[in-house]
Amino acid sequence: MRFLVTGTAGFIGFHLARRLLRAGHEVVGVDGLTDYYDVALKRARLAQLDALPGFSSHEFLLEEPGAFMALMAGTRPDMVVHLAAQAGVRYSLEHPEAYVSGNVVGTFQVLEGCRAHPVRHLLFASTSSAYGGNRSVPFHETDRAVWPLTIYAASKLAGEAMAHSYAHLWRIPTTAFRFFTVYGPWGRPDMALFLFTRKILAGEPIEVYDHGRAVRDFTYIDDLVESITRLIDAPPPPPGAAPVSAADTLSPVAPYRMVNIGGGRPVSVAAMLDALEAALGRKAVRHLRDLPPGDVERTEASTDLLRDLVGYVPATPLAAGIPAFVAWYREHYGMTA
Repeated sequence: MRFLVTGTAGFIGFHLARRLLRAGHEVVGVDGLTDYYDVALKRARLAQLDALPGFSSHEFLLEEPGAFMALMAGTRPDMVVHLAAQAGVRYSLEHPEAYVSGNVVGTFQVLEGCRAHPVRHLLFASTSSAYGGNRSVPFHETDRAVWPLTIYAASKLAGEAMAHSYAHLWRIPTTAFRFFTVYGPWGRPDMALFLFTRKILAGEPIEVYDHGRAVRDFTYIDDLVESITRLIDAPPPPPGAAPVSAADTLSPVAPYRMVNIGGGRPVSVAAMLDALEAALGRKAVRHLRDLPPGDVERTEASTDLLRDLVGYVPATPLAAGIPAFVAWYREHYGMTA
């Protein structure tokens, strides 16, 4: 099949595109190559994809009027996986306009493209940050309490709402997923694991928020991609179909569903750091700090719906995932033990 994947120079988009290409599919990639973090890393990911047959790359911002529509008209993909976004919880406190432009206007352009050129399935990346101030854990997709704490979370919730309305109006089968703290090789430099690794190897102190007590549902990248590829083959049925279980979020008025992708086994940041120190063979100089605005104390995914839909739940433990990241980091940046 032909997939159009947005954000193919990004962490998750790169891994998904590589998986699809290796399975023999064609991938049309889109990325704006913004400088939110190291563009050289993004270009290195694209170079890996360029070496695989079936990949074509296009560089533009999704919010550019008409750009995505023209690409849809010219390529007519079977599926669209929309992963491109302005990411980062803390960055959104200082640059909120980037989130409205990239995540709201950009998603609108994707939805318009899918309306004009229908696809078998539209898959859209949201975030566990959407649960915001909800203190009931684990986070269930059926939770109705929505209190976003940042413009990042709010922009993703806006995307979910727009995607549902398009699914209803234009009968576009749509699955939105809420990701939980994804990590692994080729990861994002602004994420804690990457930042900690760089600073520990450089002998620099690290800032550990909430004194290391904050808890995150870490999800290894290979597990995330496996979950997405399985969900590709499970588009939501038309309105009126029976839900798969009590955990199902199938809309009663649209072919739309929202699914958590996480392991459901949260770990404290302090414990993550312990595992990272073991993998690096070095101790961190930890400066303990209070939890900053916009951050939450705990994330934990309910995995019932994902298991009900595809018979799979992410299971890679930090004890395996962190050494894999460290090995990639050392190789990519030419560092020895």
